[in-house]
Amino acid sequence: LTDIETANTYVVRNKDGEQIYYVAEEINCCNLQCCGQYRPFEMRIFDNSKKEVIHISRPLRCDSCCCWCCCLQELTVEAPPGNRVGKVNMNWSLCWPSFSVTNDDDETIFNLRGPCITCSCGNDVEFDVYNMEDEKVGRIAKEWSGLLKEAFTDADNFAVTFPKGTDVKMKAVLLGAIFLIDLIYYGKREGSEDS
Repeated sequence: LTDIETANTYVVRNKDGEQIYYVAEEINCCNLQCCGQYRPFEMRIFDNSKKEVIHISRPLRCDSCCCWCCCLQELTVEAPPGNRVGKVNMNWSLCWPSFSVTNDDDETIFNLRGPCITCSCGNDVEFDVYNMEDEKVGRIAKEWSGLLKEAFTDADNFAVTFPKGTDVKMKAVLLGAIFLIDLIYYGKREGSEDS
């Protein structure tokens, strides 16, 4: 109602709908109001005992048409906090969203590819996860939540299918990719709680 941005909060649930993590965005008011969806942030992910288990950092990146390829979005994932486990880097692409998911040695482990049109008009929007052999091995999807929720709230639901055999560190990095995708493509937030 006020059009004033507030920090995001999220709930991460397992496939049975049970809460496994609570996520809180930490950001200063100036960055939140002035930088919008391209703002720098820190995301703290807590388990159910309120212990921080994952920390996500995103630096400030502008969204300028004239220097877009120089301002690609990225974030770093630490699990536990202080122990860098990987990064998510946006790749330059003319019209298809593309990201590299790297480990702590900056080796690309997965690539994410999204659709040319990222709005969800009655359907899920899928970002496919590919291994280095270019085989589809998983997905991140922004799930269609129904007309009323999509039209009148800023809350979004995402689902992830992890590649088989993925270690817990890379699962944390793929979880970080969800937040980057959410803020880049669905980032018009006004204090919403996402799932």
